Amino acid sequence: MYYRELAKAAFSYPAIDNHAHPFLSERHRNALAFEGLTTEASGVALPDSIYTLACYRSTAQLAKLFGLKGDDANWDGVKTKRAGLDYKQLCGMCMKPSGIQCILIDDGLSGVADLAEGYRWHDQFTASPTKRIVRIEALAEKVLLELVRTFEGEVNAAVVKTFLPIFITMFMENITTSARDPEVVGFKSIACYRTGLDISTSHTKEEIEQGLLEVWKQYEAKGVLRLAHKALNDRLVRIVLGIAGEAKKPVQFHTGLGDNDITLTKSSPAHMQTIIQAYPDTIFVLLHSSYPYTRDAGYLTAMYKNVYLDFGEIFPALSADGQRAVVKQMLELSPTNKILWSTDGHWWPETYYLASIQSRQALYEVLAECIRRDELTELQAATIVENMLFHNSNKVYDLGLVPKLDIVM
Repeated sequence: MYYRELAKAAFSYPAIDNHAHPFLSERHRNALAFEGLTTEASGVALPDSIYTLACYRSTAQLAKLFGLKGDDANWDGVKTKRAGLDYKQLCGMCMKPSGIQCILIDDGLSGVADLAEGYRWHDQFTASPTKRIVRIEALAEKVLLELVRTFEGEVNAAVVKTFLPIFITMFMENITTSARDPEVVGFKSIACYRTGLDISTSHTKEEIEQGLLEVWKQYEAKGVLRLAHKALNDRLVRIVLGIAGEAKKPVQFHTGLGDNDITLTKSSPAHMQTIIQAYPDTIFVLLHSSYPYTRDAGYLTAMYKNVYLDFGEIFPALSADGQRAVVKQMLELSPTNKILWSTDGHWWPETYYLASIQSRQALYEVLAECIRRDELTELQAATIVENMLFHNSNKVYDLGLVPKLDIVM
């Protein structure tokens, strides 16, 4: 049976993309291997990605978008076709049918400064202005780099004792400025990548100083400044949680699905229970459905008022069956008014397109089953979809937007 009102909500309601990244600039449109479209794999593992069910499906959908048929409707055909399109035309082809009204962009992704467009550039493809999500670790590294470059001589424990409070003060000032900036609607942490999600509620001063000393020495030895020392990183996250809580701006956390830089066993949001309890006035947004730990995330979302669950990145990274399974697991326990939609779109405009059409299809199919089994009325199901796509994010990020019903597919 076809459910008209549910279909209208799933396929035609405008969406707020609560977590995404910038497009590559036209100049650098071919700077990264397009094989990364449906995967977090990299290096020697990347070529295998085109043999996943997720990639086969996405290839067929892009072939249809580009009007490819017969022998041309394959991976190489898609790559050839997109390469011959004007870049803005390509971006428009992908964004117009997505139904995305507003994008919240994390522009702290590595490589963005050199390869990607600025966040406001994306306004040409949306009916409402793009807003920023500030990546905590990227900002901290920028602040610390500026500080260590002012020092001449060999760093040691005594130097760190002097510089640590200066660094912390500078970082707090930057976070406070961001929290007051109307262009910034939230923050994001990649603690999951750097040290794991078992974020501690306290560390000794000596532990934090030792972390800074190790970061600094690594910079002196290799010329690369990367914050990946637990006591120091956790301290920075706690600072942001406090400031963001006062400013009523959410803090997003990468959870679950990611590249091989994460320790998978530390990527479950279950590790965050203690820190969530310690900051009850701060809104936590668990990104990427926490896959494969979706049920862990659902538990936290149900049990803590300040926890919300995003369901991005699994589109298009998982097979269709995998996507439906994740949506079902999400809905097992999570309150539907606390689920937020995103594309996790990045680099290629096709990531936005695929995430939109695949997620809308999954929502329709999963909720249609609920209607058929008399677990929901069609009106309830349609309302749930509209909230997940638009209204929940509009409220959580205090965007004050009105859905523009004329922009959609």
